[in-house]
Amino acid sequence: MSHYDTNLDKNSANFVPLTPLTFLKRAQEIYPNYEAVIYEDRKYSWSEVYKRTVKFASALNKIGIGKGDTVSFLAFNTPEIFEGHYSVPMTGAVLNTINIRLDAKTIAYILNHSEAKVLVVDRQLHLEVKKALNILKRKIFIIDINDKYADQSKCEKIGEMDYESFLNTGDENYHWKMPDDEWQAISLSYTSGTTGNPKGVVYHHRGSYLMSTGSAVAWNMPNRLNFLTIVPMFHCNGWGYPWTVPMLNGRTICLRNIDIKKIFELIEKHDVTHFGGAPIVLNMITGAPDSDKKRLKNKVYVLTAGAPPPSIIFKKMNELGFEVMHVYGLTETYGHVTQCAWNDAWNEFDEEKQNEIKARQGVRYPNTEGITVMNPETMTAVPKDGKTIGEIMIKGNIVMKGYFKDKEATNKAMDGGWFHSGDLAVTHPDGYVKIQDRSKDIIISGGENISSIEIENTLAKHPSVSIAAVVAKPDEKWGEVPCAFIEMVKDKPVTEKELISFCKETLAGFKVPKKVFFCELPKTSTGKIQKFELRKKF
Repeated sequence: MSHYDTNLDKNSANFVPLTPLTFLKRAQEIYPNYEAVIYEDRKYSWSEVYKRTVKFASALNKIGIGKGDTVSFLAFNTPEIFEGHYSVPMTGAVLNTINIRLDAKTIAYILNHSEAKVLVVDRQLHLEVKKALNILKRKIFIIDINDKYADQSKCEKIGEMDYESFLNTGDENYHWKMPDDEWQAISLSYTSGTTGNPKGVVYHHRGSYLMSTGSAVAWNMPNRLNFLTIVPMFHCNGWGYPWTVPMLNGRTICLRNIDIKKIFELIEKHDVTHFGGAPIVLNMITGAPDSDKKRLKNKVYVLTAGAPPPSIIFKKMNELGFEVMHVYGLTETYGHVTQCAWNDAWNEFDEEKQNEIKARQGVRYPNTEGITVMNPETMTAVPKDGKTIGEIMIKGNIVMKGYFKDKEATNKAMDGGWFHSGDLAVTHPDGYVKIQDRSKDIIISGGENISSIEIENTLAKHPSVSIAAVVAKPDEKWGEVPCAFIEMVKDKPVTEKELISFCKETLAGFKVPKKVFFCELPKTSTGKIQKFELRKKF
């Protein structure tokens, strides 16, 4: 044994489990009177947010909630779900945020599978929740969120208590609990699976802490920033920003629903500096009528993730005054783990080339230990030639603990000592990763692999195309051929023939869509196109 391992043990003075809960405690100690959370005319300082979370934690503890229990939230982006990111783990329990657009059957499955003892729910969602509870057929403690800024007049109360009444049963002097171990679970998020039941992804305190610090470094986030919550806080815990922003004494401005006019109004009113959003949200911003837009007083920094963005979106956002950085990640990795970090040498390239580079998934975050593209059969890295396709593999402290109560799926996902993302990509000579497709979305036509994303990016450059999605259409001769589904820009009609001719200008013949449909594309609540719904048409 080395001298460095002798009489140099861990103790309570030199080793404290990492947890983002300490960010809130620090904020209220140093900046007690600074504005922390804003929602319409509700404004809370750090001392008020801290007091409210401690009281809510105490109230949960009084009804028996403790270490290892699950508390579910089914809520919009309002102060209640922000507070839940602290109050629930303060008891030692695990926060389970549920997608607000799920059907009753899936909600019931999640409540049952997670063994949730408490459900905090916005009254506007009660219709599906009541159906879910009838399916669940077991007692669960319900807490209502009343919101005077939402139309809840026709939404009956189903909870034992409303949020504020329940909170006020707690003790503001409650001695909340630090995790015994930083590996202890802090949250449970269910994947939006397209087939079968969703899988429960378990995060630990350490990973959530490191995601917060890594995000601040990777995005050059300053102290006292103004952050707009466009990403739903039920999705990867809002990519971790309910924990990151308090670390920086930033203000969190809550946005209940995606409303482009409202987004511009909040940016102007609260001097918003940062927000995240899926490419679909950026597309809505750039495509909004001029009457909904406002001239930006300052540059607004934007992260986009959730689906590979077409390169044209960077040009459109830049013209409005937004600086967009592309990041990539999954629910299983606490959100974003790569970034398209900019290299000054690229400033000499023309705008189109720069935007193509910005659309790459990029390189690893400072909190990510490993990102590589491998052949999943041999587990060897593919050549850095920008052509050879492999699967993105990830490792580090920001990979989930595993899938809740699913050892087989966990072992499969972590096979070979790397997390298997399911995303197919290439590595460019400079080491930057670029997704070609999800493994299930790649189109194999006559033995050739075709990236649906490449075709979508081409279609998105047409001035009449708002959003494009490409899927495989069965074909007797070729096995599969590309088929495009298009949402058009309002008042800019285009024909199938015109779009096919447009694609032929830059794409190889076998990559050109053989059929084009015009429709509103089905999307998830986080803006991802539901391609499985499009495939059903065939």
